[in-house]
Formats: sequence, structure tokens, C-alpha cells
Amino acid sequence: GPRGLIVPSLTVESRSGDESEKSTASAGSDKDLAWDEALSDDEAAIRSVPSSPKREPAKQLKPEAVDVATSSEEDDSSSSDESSSDSDSDSDSESSESEDDSLTSAEKARNRLYKRRHAAAEKQKKMESFRAPVVCVLGHVDTGKTKILDKLRHTHVQDGEAGGITQQIGATNVPLDAIKEQTKMVKEFVKFDLRLPGLLIIDTPGHESFSNLRSRGSSLCDIAILVVDIMHGLEPQTIESLNMLKKRKTPFIVALNKIDRLFEWKRNPQSSIKNTIAKQKQHTQLEFQERVQEVLVQFAEQGLNASLFYENKDQRGYLNLVPTSAISGDGMGDLIALICELSQKRLAPQLSYCTEIQAQVLEVKSVPGLGMCLDVILVQGKLRENDTLVLCGTNGAFETAVRALHMPQPMKEFRVKNAFQQHKEVLAAQGVRICGKDLEKTLAGTPLMVSYHPDEV
Repeated sequence: GPRGLIVPSLTVESRSGDESEKSTASAGSDKDLAWDEALSDDEAAIRSVPSSPKREPAKQLKPEAVDVATSSEEDDSSSSDESSSDSDSDSDSESSESEDDSLTSAEKARNRLYKRRHAAAEKQKKMESFRAPVVCVLGHVDTGKTKILDKLRHTHVQDGEAGGITQQIGATNVPLDAIKEQTKMVKEFVKFDLRLPGLLIIDTPGHESFSNLRSRGSSLCDIAILVVDIMHGLEPQTIESLNMLKKRKTPFIVALNKIDRLFEWKRNPQSSIKNTIAKQKQHTQLEFQERVQEVLVQFAEQGLNASLFYENKDQRGYLNLVPTSAISGDGMGDLIALICELSQKRLAPQLSYCTEIQAQVLEVKSVPGLGMCLDVILVQGKLRENDTLVLCGTNGAFETAVRALHMPQPMKEFRVKNAFQQHKEVLAAQGVRICGKDLEKTLAGTPLMVSYHPDEV
């Protein structure tokens, strides 16, 4: 009885700083237990204040202290462990509070702004409305990446490049009508309920010296196409691109390109690739199987299982290999159909439209008649004229206003000099050219943000 009543006063004296007046170890553990069990979370925060303690907690302690006094010594030993763990959790909470106090007012405002905007964007997110998935084309130099897109767009971009080698990132918006036209020979896909508004395909350089541009392109894509030359298998930049995708855990499809170089290959782009291969001569089919097995072994050396897409029964465990030919057009419909199908089935939460801005600066360039412009990939959200942009510059972050938004026509390459169309607002996902002031200070490859309120800048 009296022992328990003494507990509050003794523990208060020890908390206030007189550690020299502590009693024996067993009595101290009892007192700590009684004090720790009775304190609420709010009172634990007040405990660190050096002022004289209030007597209100002492009233609550009386029955608990009596119970502790009548308990056995074994309970005392176990309770001392619990009290130490409680004190540790209190110290953790105090340390987190001290970390919050160490933040500057600007950092607190930024965290508060991010939470507010993210919560509002998630609330408006709808699974019914999809944005166009961003598809990145990666691979070794001269495997036919740009040629595949030329076949899809019915253009000749690759012929006009210096040495036939891509030296900058390009983006192409493929509308829904073009997808349906390209995939009409795939009977299974015709019945598929396609709800994607289109595709945004990013073409990256394959040359060894452009690893920075490859990493920049692969960092913002939802799904990727890894182009492999069936005659050469995996090459150095193919493996580099493969490691980038594995590091970022980006889903991808392998395009086995240049199957038209197999001996006595007979083209038939109006049919699916499975039927086209079945109609080839026996020696052509044997050569095809040998080449495919070599590629499968090379993927196995990289720690990946792979299979031809029409033989793949485990979509999650095995990569899909799609035989294609950018020259004859064989397999192009199957490739586009597989990308759309996997994007809509597997990436639905990621592709649902969100109002929160997510964009990245691809390139900073001077355009005749427009001045310095930014080539931007808008992954999520909406951009409007006169929006306040926050960009990463050479001397730190800076803000500027959007003077004009220009977009290439559908099925036209972003990097080729075409007649761009001016828009008042642009919805994701799109490749956009932004005109504004002081854009020459912008660093390429950095994110782009939009400020909607004055306190955000």
C-alpha cells in the first residue's frame, strides 16, 4: 500500500534530474513500470519539459502502483523489460519530432504541398479513363529500332539520318485508329476491348556513346520494346539496355527483328506471324528455330526465361519474343497488339489518368522562329498555356511561364522538322514542345513541375 503511493513522487524527482537519489535496482524498475504504464502519449511529450510536474497523473497511478507492489518478483523482471521498450518508443517519437523541428520552413511547406496535391490527385483518379502508355524502344545500334517505327508510321525517318544512325531521342504519338489498322490481321486482337487512347512511342539511340540518352528514355516509360537482331543475338548495348530495364523493373517485350534475312523467307504481312512461319519452307523453319534457340540461351545466360509469344503459357515468368521484320512488315501487327493487350491488362492502375503532373525534359534546343524550346514528355496530368513551370536550371531551380505549346501531328516524328500544331492545353501522355522565357538554363533529363498556387514556388 504505502510503497505504491510513494512511486509518483520518487519517479518525478528522478525525471527532473536528481539521478543521484535513486533507490535500489528492483525498486527502481517497479517505479519506472508504474510511471511508464500510466503515461499517455500526450503526457509523454510533456515529460521532457523541466518544469514542475502536475499532480493529475499521480491520481491515476494509485491503483496501478498498488497492483505493481503486490506482484511477484518474476513479474517485476518482465515488466522492467516492457518499461525499457516503452521508453525506447518514447525516445523514437521524440527523435522524429526533433527531425521535424530540424526541417526549414520551406521544406515543411514543400512536404505539406506534396501531400496535399498527391491526396487530391489520388481522389480524382479513375480506373475507367486510361492515358496512352509510354513505350520505349531500346536495343543495339543497327538492329532496326527506327525502321520498325518507320513501318508503323509509313515514314522514312531512318533514311534521312546522318549515317542512318539515330543521334537524339524522338517521340511519336500513335492514335487509336492507326493501332486498329495495323493490327487488323491479328484475329484474336480484333475482338479485344481496347480502351487505350493510343500509344506514345519513344525512339532512343543504340550507339555506344548515347548511354545517357538511353537511360533518359528508359526512366520514364511504362513498357519497353527490346529490339534484338535474330542474326546476331544479344549485343553489348542490348545487354546494357536489358540491365537498365531490370534495374527499374520495367516490363518489356523482345522484338526478334530481321527475320526476312532468313534464307528464302517469303513475306506475308497481311497474316499473323505464326501463320507466316508455318507457311515457310522446311529449311527456313529449321533455321528460324536454330536462331531462336540461340537467343533463348543468351537470355538464359542473363538470368531470364524467354519464349515465343504464341507458345508462352506463363506470361509472368517468361519473356515474350515476337518475330518481326521492319522491311517486309511481318509480325508488326502482333507486336503492337501484344503491347496494347499487356498494357491494358497488367498496367491498368499505372495507366489510369491522374491530374498530378509527371513530366520530364528530353531536350533543350533552339528552334528558328520560336527561340529556345523544351522537348518534354508529359506522362501524367495536363499542361496549359500561361502555366507557371518550375524547372531545374544550371544555377538551381527557377520558374517561367508557358508561352506556347506545340505538338507534332499524329503519326509524325517529334525530332523531324514538321508542321507543328499549337494547342491551348495538352493531356497526357504526349510529346510536347514548350516555348517560354529563360529556357536555355534548363538541364535536360530533369523533371518538370507546375505551380498552381503562389505559395508553392
